[in-house]
Amino acid sequence: MRPTRSFRPAPDSPRLALLRRSDRTELWTETVGREPSVYGERWTESDGRPYRSFEPTRSKLSAAIVKEWSGPVPAPGEAWLYLGAASGTTASHVADLAGPTGRVYALERSLRPFSRLLSLAERWPNLIPILGDAREPTTYGALVPPVRGVYADIAQADQVEIALTNAAHFLEGNDGCVLLALKTASMGRDATAVQHVRRAEEEMAQFLDLEPSVRLDPFHRGHYFLGGTVRAGRLPGAVPTGPPPLRERSRERRRR
Repeated sequence: MRPTRSFRPAPDSPRLALLRRSDRTELWTETVGREPSVYGERWTESDGRPYRSFEPTRSKLSAAIVKEWSGPVPAPGEAWLYLGAASGTTASHVADLAGPTGRVYALERSLRPFSRLLSLAERWPNLIPILGDAREPTTYGALVPPVRGVYADIAQADQVEIALTNAAHFLEGNDGCVLLALKTASMGRDATAVQHVRRAEEEMAQFLDLEPSVRLDPFHRGHYFLGGTVRAGRLPGAVPTGPPPLRERSRERRRR
């Protein structure tokens, strides 16, 4: 028999529940999926509703919320584009937060995790797997309608540019959101982690009203969580015009 708990949803995210304990904060999402668990997370019920634990050691979004991320998160009824969905650990929780009337378009380019993502989508009806490369949004543009937000977790040197380019293609209206789990180790050795974060913030600030960034240590070493809402009139349709990607700067440095 599934255990039951008594907790209240977070006031700003009705499908997310927080339990503050003396030694930790537990997150739970009201799920739209079916068991078994995705990655060994716990399942429970509260007031007859199914919830599952949202583990910060397994999800950068969960870690950001635990570390008091103050920016937007997916909400009921919203459509989101998820870049770098892998086998669906966090994407399934984003689908939970979007609820049964929301949609999550989960993009993954590698076949092995994509096959697991396909199996997961059989139990999460609002999760739509897409096989594709996030650098080429025109190749999957027909599969993704306008969305409320873009969530990116892609370990690439040009991850900021990729997120903004997809935002330019798919965000609906002038108040969309961009969330980025930034992996500084993938951005080159020409700068420290803090310098990489500053560069990313400067590039994103051209188009977004940024929330304060969150460092995800000790849950995810070398990762930071960045994002915010589109500044009126800048997206969609904008093309990132900030500093060239780090790989281009490296070539320039070698030429000099």
